[in-house]
Amino acid sequence: MLGAPLAMAALPLFVQLPAYYASHVGVALAPLGWVLFAARLLDMLQDPLFGHLLDHSAQRQKRWMALAALVLALAFVCLWNPPATPQAAMPWLVGMLVLAYGAHSMLSIAYLSWGSRLPDDGLRAVAWREAAGLVGVIVASVVPVGILAADPAQVAARLTMYCLFFAAVLGVALVLLLRQPAPPSVAAGQPLRQALASLWANRAFRALLPPYLLNALSAAIPATLALFFIEDQLQEKALAGLFLAAYFGAAALGLPLWSALARKVGAVACWRLAMLLSTAGFIGAAWLGPGDRLAFLAVCLATGAALGADLLLPPVLLARVVTGRGSVGAAFGILTMLGKLALALAGIALPILSALDYHPGQGPGTSLPLVYAALPCLLKLCAFVALGRYGRRYPF
Repeated sequence: MLGAPLAMAALPLFVQLPAYYASHVGVALAPLGWVLFAARLLDMLQDPLFGHLLDHSAQRQKRWMALAALVLALAFVCLWNPPATPQAAMPWLVGMLVLAYGAHSMLSIAYLSWGSRLPDDGLRAVAWREAAGLVGVIVASVVPVGILAADPAQVAARLTMYCLFFAAVLGVALVLLLRQPAPPSVAAGQPLRQALASLWANRAFRALLPPYLLNALSAAIPATLALFFIEDQLQEKALAGLFLAAYFGAAALGLPLWSALARKVGAVACWRLAMLLSTAGFIGAAWLGPGDRLAFLAVCLATGAALGADLLLPPVLLARVVTGRGSVGAAFGILTMLGKLALALAGIALPILSALDYHPGQGPGTSLPLVYAALPCLLKLCAFVALGRYGRRYPF
């Protein structure tokens, strides 16, 4: 269950919050952009440190999770209830973002490492966790957008209701989880330098990182450009919510199928099949234009189904290669750091589009499909090749 509230917080923090502070609070775009960049950079760099802390204090993991959940709930509520003036809202935003990002990272890494210590590498638990997370993503992609589009006089009150709903779901999910006995830690925590050196010496772990980063980047770029593609290339702005719901819904429905397939053919082979499915979907997207709504719906279903494997299989593979080394938390911290690095690097797609003379609202053209679809295909195929080399050396 905890996967749902974690997702309900993550998407608004990265997607809706900038629009809210710019449109409803009046913060200027330039300083807002620098604040968000700095906060996300800090968020990325702190993940391995949090993972190491959890490794070093495994007996207090439940306490860390409870504290992080409390801080996350309070910071999330405060972020959507800033001071009235832009001058006062800016330092408020800085402080609350640091707290919210840090608490979310701590709770997420602890939750990931918990699942990795379950029997069978937590494969079934991971599938349920990611399915719940996708439910949270769908809720967070629909409800806050609807709230921000409502009467400005009602936005603050409705956002407060959403925050309270989020806090309630988070509290219930955490209580249900913490009532369970925590899986035993595989080893005592190590000093940070020793933990990182141990991970670097682990060739299987090291070899897993390039295909993971390439694959994450191949998904982050179209995620960044999805609304541009729907509005300009397809001319179907009104159907954006439907397309996103189909994408995440297909990912949720695909999780049990990928889980069953991974047990039959292995996690590496299963993940490579998902990469091919996603590549086929984006190849199709590169040829779409105005009115191709049904074809793009098929693209959303195919690439969304492949996303289920992207969510399910990397944590399982990581758990298998770091088991017994006493640095599981740090390993998951590095994995989440790379995922956030991919999100940051995906922003490069915007200046690339600008260099290709694309401007939002200009309608269909050739530059947007090139960056939205062709570039992710290239990255996905590179990930496919890198994962194939990994699988030949470490056949899981």
